Amino acid sequence: MNVHKNARLTPQGRLLMNRRISEQGWTVAAAAEAGGLSVRRAYHWLARYRAGGERMLHDRSSAPARCRDRVAAERVGEIERLRRQRMTGPAIARTLGMPRSTVGAVLRRLGLGRLKALDAPPPAIRYERARPGELIHIDTKKLGRIDGIGHRITGDRTGQSNKRGTGWEALHVCIDDASRLAYSEILPDEKTASALGFLDRALSWLKRHGVTVERVMTDNGSAYRSHAFRQACAYASLRHLRTRPAALHAAHQRQGRTVHPDQLARMGLCAALSYLRRTHRRARALDHRLQHPTITFSHRPSAPVPKAEQPSWKRQLARSFSTSFAAHDPSTEFRRRRRHRDAVAFMS
Repeated sequence: MNVHKNARLTPQGRLLMNRRISEQGWTVAAAAEAGGLSVRRAYHWLARYRAGGERMLHDRSSAPARCRDRVAAERVGEIERLRRQRMTGPAIARTLGMPRSTVGAVLRRLGLGRLKALDAPPPAIRYERARPGELIHIDTKKLGRIDGIGHRITGDRTGQSNKRGTGWEALHVCIDDASRLAYSEILPDEKTASALGFLDRALSWLKRHGVTVERVMTDNGSAYRSHAFRQACAYASLRHLRTRPAALHAAHQRQGRTVHPDQLARMGLCAALSYLRRTHRRARALDHRLQHPTITFSHRPSAPVPKAEQPSWKRQLARSFSTSFAAHDPSTEFRRRRRHRDAVAFMS
């Protein structure tokens, strides 16, 4: 229970005062003066301490022990029975001749204040592929480039309008449905050429680790709906699956919750903000964060995981960073080195 703001002593302070009186031989007046209490109040806490020990020194609830106008248990049972017949609170009040506020209070106390509480939540529809490579998921997340420390840290708003147009990067992620083995890259954009290059490198990386891909699932982005991506899947003997357009908004919301807007949190990093003063440092930190995994599938349980315990693959995106491998487009190596030199000059 929270102690009110004007309380002189907390329960521990009251215990100390009583121990000084009972065990150390202090007088009640001296202990009261040391605790900032009146002698009368000190005698009050002393009597409670002698009556019940330490537990009696805690503040008691101000709720009455008995309520004269409390609703009878029989009437509460009738309210619950009518509620389970899907009657509204006002209808129950009219039927039983009771105030609506009383019926509402009883329903809230029973946990039936909303009609949805009467229906059991539908079971989550989840699945898990039987073997690695049977299905991989590919998705992207747009990340704003970092061009120096912002005014939220420095407090300096000078030149904020001149920093517009810094640009964007795209985090491409490939996750195997069965093993949760992940491969990711930071590329300049989400266009078809970048998506094709990422698909080829992801397939090669998975093949080096003994995973033969059969199907690939993506969203309905323009790069994944292109003829070039379709031809690339056909060339690699992959069956291309796309999410239903009706589920796009929900999928985007899940992605937004997984990849936090904060530059550090959404990358799964623990470095200080001051370290990521340039975009290339974020990529280097991602390289450091993503590790080469030891590819063993023997740790997976032989029995299928219960559907209620199978998380969505996008919710595994952040977890997969600790067992993933990062690679970057070689065509951007020169630009990264130039940004590195600029960052060194900025820090010096």
